[in-house]
Amino acid sequence: MRMPKGDVITGLDIGSTTIRVAVGQINPYDNEIHIIGAAEHPAEGINKGVITSIEDAVSSISGALDKAERMTGIPTEQAYVSVNGSHILSQESHGVVAVSKADGEVREDDVTRVIEAAQTVATPPNYEILHVIPRQFVVDGQEGVKDPVGMTGIKLEVDAQIILGLVSQIKNLTKCVYRTGTDIQDLVLGALAASEAVLTKRQKELGVALVNLGGLTTSVMVFEEGDVIHTKILPVGAGHITNDIAIGLRTSVDIAEEIKTTAGAASSETVGKHEQIDLKDIDPNEDGRVSRREVAEIIEARLEEIFSMVNKELKEINRHGMLPAGIVLTGGGAKLSGIVEVAKKQFYLPASVGTPRTFKTAIDKIQDPVFATALGLVLWGESLSGTQSSHFGSLPKFSAVGDATTTMKKWFKSLLP
Repeated sequence: MRMPKGDVITGLDIGSTTIRVAVGQINPYDNEIHIIGAAEHPAEGINKGVITSIEDAVSSISGALDKAERMTGIPTEQAYVSVNGSHILSQESHGVVAVSKADGEVREDDVTRVIEAAQTVATPPNYEILHVIPRQFVVDGQEGVKDPVGMTGIKLEVDAQIILGLVSQIKNLTKCVYRTGTDIQDLVLGALAASEAVLTKRQKELGVALVNLGGLTTSVMVFEEGDVIHTKILPVGAGHITNDIAIGLRTSVDIAEEIKTTAGAASSETVGKHEQIDLKDIDPNEDGRVSRREVAEIIEARLEEIFSMVNKELKEINRHGMLPAGIVLTGGGAKLSGIVEVAKKQFYLPASVGTPRTFKTAIDKIQDPVFATALGLVLWGESLSGTQSSHFGSLPKFSAVGDATTTMKKWFKSLLP
């Protein structure tokens, strides 16, 4: 869609508890991305990143897109969409091809062919490839090549990380988006998008783990030497902390959420023994007081469980306590007071909260970890549009999903009356 003011890029982050939309516009004068709209809407019909009711999900996605349209005055015709859910798998792959030209110079099409060769791995049944992320190329046995184009050799190899999703879940997700009248430009793994908005190139080079604490899932993505080396989506998130508080205090989930965000602390040591929370301040219909220390203990117990699951993933790839750039926390759960200290203690690593990098915008609320994925999707779209400004690190732009969305579009349109 061509606008007189420059291209518009929409990022649609479909979460389990909230759907968020970020709209960016490329300024033709400085080729920089300006964020012109951001909206959020409660999610229904989605659980742990998986669609559980098409009708509810469609109306939730429509609600978020409508809010964004009202803000920008521009109808959403297409969007970059996030994929989440514990059905996502990642596996290693290797591709080998012979360099095609007689002079032995590696060209773009050789790189494309070797990545296609890496895609022909034995994928589990009912799974399809979402991303092929090259980790390193090997030219005639020389390892560690980042960009082989222009080099001379006979044999070109690639080591890649392949990210797969369950076909049925991806079809359900795409069906929901198409039913809102929006085309999908690309499906992007949520954690991969978030990493673009919050991690610097240097952090990815040194070694860093991005931990995205969503509503009902926690995504873990580990980078080293600029490459993704591990991906996992865990089926627990910040929403489980809310549920624990509701059960522990025998109160409603809405009040528990309010207690968590306004008075919750990630570490019980930081809370005085006699500190009380007056429930009347949170809801005029509620009576009584609860111990703030007790709330912190509930939060701390669940957080430690989530972090120990993340630690297990780091141990699997021998990176436990071994990432110099440490842990970067993002997503709604990262806003818990004192979470950084708990993370440092659990991981034996530096830890910080990853807020989205500074954008040119008049919208203050996007400087919030919850918008990391939606903003990352806008950056992803910007990099694919070829106008990417140099300060936004290099993106792994190899995504196998283009063909998949085209075939799905045809498949879905054939179902329409």
